[in-house]
Amino acid sequence: MGNRGMEELIPLINKLQDAFSSIGQSCHLELPQIAVVGGQSAGKSSVLENFVGRDFLPRGSGIVTRRPLILQLVNSKAEYAEFLHCKGRKFVDFDEVRLEIEAETDRLTGSNKGISPVPINLRVYSPNVLNLTLIDLPGMTKVAVGDQPVDIEYQIRDMLLQFISKESCLILAVTPANTDLANSDALKISKEMDPQGLRTIGVITKLDLMDEGTDARDILENKLLPLRRGYIGVVNRSQKDIDGRKDIKAALAAERKFFLSHPAYRHMAERMGTPYLQKTLNQQLTNHIRDTLPALRSKLQSQLLSLEKEVDEYKNFKPDDPARKTKALLQMVQQFGVDFEKRIEGSGDQVDTLELSGGARINRIFHERFPFELVKMEFDEKELRREISYAIKNIHGVRTGLFTPDMAFEAIVKKQLIKLKEPCLKCIDLVIQELINTVRQCTLKLNSYPLLREETERIVTTYIRERESKTKDQVMLLIDIELSYINTNHEDFIGFANAQQRSAAVSKKRAMPNQVIRRGWLTINISIMKGGSKDYWFILTAESLSWYKDEEEKEKKFMLPLDNLKLRDAEKGFMSTKPTFAIFNTEQRNVYKDLRQIELACDSQEEVDSWKASFLRAGVYPEKDQPENEEGVPADSLSMDPQLERQVETIRNLVDSYIGIVNKSIRDLMPKTIMHLMINSVSVFWHSLHALHDLFTLIRCLWDLFINYLLLFFSFLCFFLYLFIFVVYVCLGVYSILFAYGVDRHVSVCSRRPPAAPNRPTIIRPSEPSLLD
Repeated sequence: MGNRGMEELIPLINKLQDAFSSIGQSCHLELPQIAVVGGQSAGKSSVLENFVGRDFLPRGSGIVTRRPLILQLVNSKAEYAEFLHCKGRKFVDFDEVRLEIEAETDRLTGSNKGISPVPINLRVYSPNVLNLTLIDLPGMTKVAVGDQPVDIEYQIRDMLLQFISKESCLILAVTPANTDLANSDALKISKEMDPQGLRTIGVITKLDLMDEGTDARDILENKLLPLRRGYIGVVNRSQKDIDGRKDIKAALAAERKFFLSHPAYRHMAERMGTPYLQKTLNQQLTNHIRDTLPALRSKLQSQLLSLEKEVDEYKNFKPDDPARKTKALLQMVQQFGVDFEKRIEGSGDQVDTLELSGGARINRIFHERFPFELVKMEFDEKELRREISYAIKNIHGVRTGLFTPDMAFEAIVKKQLIKLKEPCLKCIDLVIQELINTVRQCTLKLNSYPLLREETERIVTTYIRERESKTKDQVMLLIDIELSYINTNHEDFIGFANAQQRSAAVSKKRAMPNQVIRRGWLTINISIMKGGSKDYWFILTAESLSWYKDEEEKEKKFMLPLDNLKLRDAEKGFMSTKPTFAIFNTEQRNVYKDLRQIELACDSQEEVDSWKASFLRAGVYPEKDQPENEEGVPADSLSMDPQLERQVETIRNLVDSYIGIVNKSIRDLMPKTIMHLMINSVSVFWHSLHALHDLFTLIRCLWDLFINYLLLFFSFLCFFLYLFIFVVYVCLGVYSILFAYGVDRHVSVCSRRPPAAPNRPTIIRPSEPSLLD
């Protein structure tokens, strides 16, 4: 590509920036650009004005630049400016440019010194500039002033990071020379985003304001804080020069004279100053665009393919065809129902291999999390025995009881049954959350139709919340049913006779010795002094916990019996950020080497919960939160006579047996209740909603058909009416013609008759004589 072609790169990127700004998005493309960062009053605006040769940027105290300004400089014979938001209007007076920038800034941010990340696009045509595009960002500040928000520092920082964190963005770090370079805000934030200094160009301003006897030679020679692209020094106009309307051309001449005459900078004068900075930025941006073009082209092609694939999905749809709209809507609604069922039933076409989802997560809640929650509310032994002893004494009253009272057993059992409500309600809440997450995952295919997606989520989520109350009421009813009748004739209940002979050791005896419950990787967190954290392959059985070097299970590292072990939660330490839980011995013995407890870490909290559930199956229960020694407990509750102690032990065994029966029943009924009243109900609801929609569609189609037939009938009726009127008109016309013809004929006939005879004289003859005469 020749020089002319290279010069066309910057205008090409300018067109892309204008296009993306017009549509309000960037299409996730990181366009090559230069962002200007620095503290307030560092001289950023003066540098940009020196490039243009005109005063056109707002000035004042405090934060002036409150929106990003995308300044596009275009070499042209004419000199004028254009704003993207004022298309077709050319600004010849640059004072009007300043006023327009202030007005456009206040339009979004108001006049309270607030900021906004929405950029202002300004293009300046001038014969005095080189093709260059810069983004002027708000100056960094520490303290909010006036009506600024208290977190203005963090708002500005977040805005700067939106631009300079991109690898395609060059950073123009402006730092005044009269401050310590080590405290430069611009270099500090540039160092965070560009640790190697590959994208940062340093600009040192206010070299003429340094204390006498000091200079920035080491900085400009790139020795103090080296940058790959180096530093360039400039001398801007002072505030006195600006107030006095000093011409920028005269200021550039004074800058040139300063570098040529200063003993510390004269040897590098050709590489200093605003003209050299502008030329360097033009070359750097051009080369940067050239370097990033291949990646930009690849990303454009991939997005183009993605868009073409998305367009193919709608190529058969006609926006003006109601039938196609209805069909498309029905297809998407049907697809949502199919996807939801597949995620719940586990028969999806796309199987997630990274994490559990949908029905698998609900299954884990049913069979791992819920049993764990039930065991977590296991009774505290001391507290339970104390409650039993109080119940026995209160039932006996002033008398000394010889027999174990039934009422004490029922009172304790009912109190423990009430505690089942909390884990049951928590289980329902967890399932509801998973259902809502599943609904959201299924509606991802509707992203192209945000209103449809939002409405679908709203309808299904609302129905889930409605079923939530019914499910919780049903679960509470199950527990109330258990409370209503204590069935001591249950076949699995040990009864009083067996309870008296049963010991605690027998009650805790494991039913399935040597059964492997779980295998998997865990991390043992040990201090660095003792070897540090290491990963091992663990095998949990009903009697022991063993770990090996790897999954081949050849080199065993240790085997830990499960007797007297408990679980407790452990906090994440600086040694490991993974979720952690601990195993310890209740008899204060060392668990592993000289450790009283071992901390085991997993990659996620879900794995921790799953391992805890596995330990529950092995008989290792979580630690209780009750304190070891409670103050204020009456002494008579801690020491009992032998007879009372036997009664307490008997009821304790009875309670343990009956609660075990209830837990078994609840663990079986809870998943069934939730499946029937919630999960299956959601699927039925969606199908019924779809069927209802089909019914409405059918009714609408039939109505449309009826309307069409009605219109056809009226069309025929009108046709026959018009035909009848036409016949009548024809008949009337024929009759009138015939009538007129008959009158004319009658007249003509009368006119053809012979003329009448002339009048003759009348002759009077004598009458004849009559018979009388």
